[in-house]
Amino acid sequence: MRQEKIWDAEAAQRYDTPDTGMFAPDTLGPTVDRLTHLAGKGAALEFAIGTGRVAIPLAERGVPVTGIELSLPMVEQLRTKADEATIPVVIGDMATTVAPGKYSLVYLVYNTISNLLTQAEQVECFRNAARHLTPGGRFVIELWVPELRKLPPGQTATVWQSDPGYIGLDTYDVLRQHVVSHHFRFDETKQAQLFRSPHRYIWPAELDLMAQIAGFELESRHADWGGAAFTAESRSHVSVYRIPPTQ
Repeated sequence: MRQEKIWDAEAAQRYDTPDTGMFAPDTLGPTVDRLTHLAGKGAALEFAIGTGRVAIPLAERGVPVTGIELSLPMVEQLRTKADEATIPVVIGDMATTVAPGKYSLVYLVYNTISNLLTQAEQVECFRNAARHLTPGGRFVIELWVPELRKLPPGQTATVWQSDPGYIGLDTYDVLRQHVVSHHFRFDETKQAQLFRSPHRYIWPAELDLMAQIAGFELESRHADWGGAAFTAESRSHVSVYRIPPTQ
């Protein structure tokens, strides 16, 4: 399952869910608020910008935003909402593709770093963020905490969400730190839709080591964009890494 094949025209068409899910104001609002604060008076670069869920409202707040995106159909969906002059996008992968200019903020939201399926690629993603940042610049990652504690011996799958018309479950390969997310959508008919995406999960401590390799320091970690405390029970985290300012 190659990422550019997964995020095809069909996936791009159904990705946007205005005012619901990840587009809900109580989810998106705190994200944009925090990123606006972290960007300060500088520009921001979004790795895997997608259809512009975060980039568009961030640009509307006055932060110049550039994106890197692997999927052409996702960028085409973005272009129905913002033109190239408003939000420039460079086509390519987030581990190696270089965007022009320097930025005070690089960010990766909604678990997207886990779309890189090897540890080496994930480390290169940190290095790519570092090469785009000005001294003192920040790299922000939103990422889920692997739910391995929910796996009893011999079981390889967990159901992480069950709603009317929707079931989300993850299947784990603990030897390779791989997980496949399965999204089942169905109604009263006998038909159901399945969307799957592969990921390499990362423990917070491993993420911190990747950051150190690329020259970052951990500045803060919270359980959400609103600043809730990160605890052993947190299901996700927002981690802010910083390039040391020039002495």
